[in-house]
Amino acid sequence: MDLDPVLLSRIQFAFVISFHAIFPVFTIGLASYIALLEGLAFKTRNPLWLTLSSFWTKVFAVVFGMGVVSGIVMSFQFGTNWSNFSQATANFIGPVLSYEVITAFFLEAAFLGVLLFGRDKVPPWVHLFAAIMVALGTLISTFWILSANSWMHTPAGVELRDGTFYVTSWYDAIFNPSFPYRLTHMVLASFLTGGFVVAGVSAWYLLNGRQVEANRKALSMCLWLLLIIAPAQAVVGDFHGLNTLEHQPQKVAAMEGHWETATNVPLLLFAIPDQENQTNHYEVGIPGLASLILTHDWDGELIGLNDVPAAERPPVAIVFWAFRVMVGLGLLMIAFALTGLFLRRGGRYWQTPWFLQSMRFMSITPFIAVLAGWFVTEIGRAPWLVQGIMTHSEGVSPSLTGGMALFTLIGYIVVYALVFTAGLYYLMRVLYAGPEASDHAQEYDSGRPMRPMSATHVPFEIEDDAEGGMHRTPGSRANPGGH
Repeated sequence: MDLDPVLLSRIQFAFVISFHAIFPVFTIGLASYIALLEGLAFKTRNPLWLTLSSFWTKVFAVVFGMGVVSGIVMSFQFGTNWSNFSQATANFIGPVLSYEVITAFFLEAAFLGVLLFGRDKVPPWVHLFAAIMVALGTLISTFWILSANSWMHTPAGVELRDGTFYVTSWYDAIFNPSFPYRLTHMVLASFLTGGFVVAGVSAWYLLNGRQVEANRKALSMCLWLLLIIAPAQAVVGDFHGLNTLEHQPQKVAAMEGHWETATNVPLLLFAIPDQENQTNHYEVGIPGLASLILTHDWDGELIGLNDVPAAERPPVAIVFWAFRVMVGLGLLMIAFALTGLFLRRGGRYWQTPWFLQSMRFMSITPFIAVLAGWFVTEIGRAPWLVQGIMTHSEGVSPSLTGGMALFTLIGYIVVYALVFTAGLYYLMRVLYAGPEASDHAQEYDSGRPMRPMSATHVPFEIEDDAEGGMHRTPGSRANPGGH
């Protein structure tokens, strides 16, 4: 059996980057949340904000470490598996990735040390500044990585001479046509991920009556955030879709399972794409809605896949279903954000068991949505490595064999399984210990940290009543008498 080095290299890179992506998409949002908590603690002197900040900083450190370990090998793959691509695009990709390291990674690494270990060693304002710098570093990193990736989808500001890209305009190359939409979409996805994870963990603690006051505040903050970010993501997604239709119409056709160029195109809710026969089976759709969404006109014309050369068509079934998973989960997120608003009255959002249980399970949905969106974006670009200019087969390393690609793929799977298992084990230990273990919550006096306050003291805990509801009772595990 012949092993295709191009296919195996694509699978290898897809595995590595999919594994890696779930970590930064969480830490980007979480870093901003920690900076907000530090700011609230600095302004209000309320030790509950410090309790939350100390706890989530521990979580951030674990996930950040897993992200670094899982992501550092991606740059090596450019040389081992995609040397032709690396050589051709070095004049642009090389500097951009270097800018990411110099302006973002160093910033995060330097101030993360202060954030983790400087609580009792530096003034509160310095610790707050460190938290802001870490959050800023994650956003700067996102900027450069998304710029490089977007350029591969919508190359601009370069010219190709003798098989090498030369930059003619750094502004046009960095701020290429799809970059603003992809950057905004990714940042909002990160805030959604951070918001749902914090909300889900807080809901779990509330169900167990742990640190009720602190976790009630955390859940409340996240629900307000999600109420804004979830609908905003849908709007940004619409603009992103219009931009993709302009520059990568074949990707949109695959997303919609649309084969023939036509007007008044239906939005398919369900179908089984058959790429070999260029048709769909068991279609269920809403007439004209695809045209309305993508062209803002019921009679808008959409290009079908049959107008794209067969060799340039992406794998339709994967793109079609990944897109529906992403959109479906996005709509579910909006529904839960609205439900949280509905339950605000009377504080039911933190006293309703079914809602808290649902928020626990919702904490995993942003990761699935991000991966689904990534599959749509990258698989939908196939067979292009640089859209319209360089294919995957042209960018792969010429001396790479299928056996070599398979061997390294298996190696990555084994090593990453070990890394993920170890990281998940330690992360679960941090989560099970909970905010109670965050013993850095302190009262402020004259801008300096003073005597420690118990991180486990709360004014009440939640208990189940006879009807299955929840109510507050005096005292807590750390303060049984309620004093």
